Amino acid sequence: MNFRATVTTGLILALAGCTTTGVPRNDVEARWNGQQAGAFFAKFGPPISDTAAGGSTLYTWRGGYQTRTIPAVYETINGKKGKMLHSARTEYVRCEAQLTVSPDYVIRSVRLVVDKPGIDGGPSYCEEFLGKP
Repeated sequence: MNFRATVTTGLILALAGCTTTGVPRNDVEARWNGQQAGAFFAKFGPPISDTAAGGSTLYTWRGGYQTRTIPAVYETINGKKGKMLHSARTEYVRCEAQLTVSPDYVIRSVRLVVDKPGIDGGPSYCEEFLGKP
């Protein structure tokens, strides 16, 4: 009886110590889930705020400010440039993310709060900026 109680208690404690990061929803989560938050903040700068959320801490990070030029788009007729479909424009982009960090300072989830869609269906700006190794 005592052996069974000891094994059961040990199993419960072992399972309680397990933490999962979940299935990544984007390239940023795939890159940063399970990593140390200190490495993230060392690479991209400090968070702008933090809030206690149960046993975890929710950090809000903002950065990646950039101005990018989107070229004009022309229709193609027989391999030649036709009339202009969209004129060139300048875009001001930034990224804002909320990181859920466990008490041992490991990133458990990343939620993109402010992001711009990618050009021509590619990855979003935050995925490009934060998802690179």
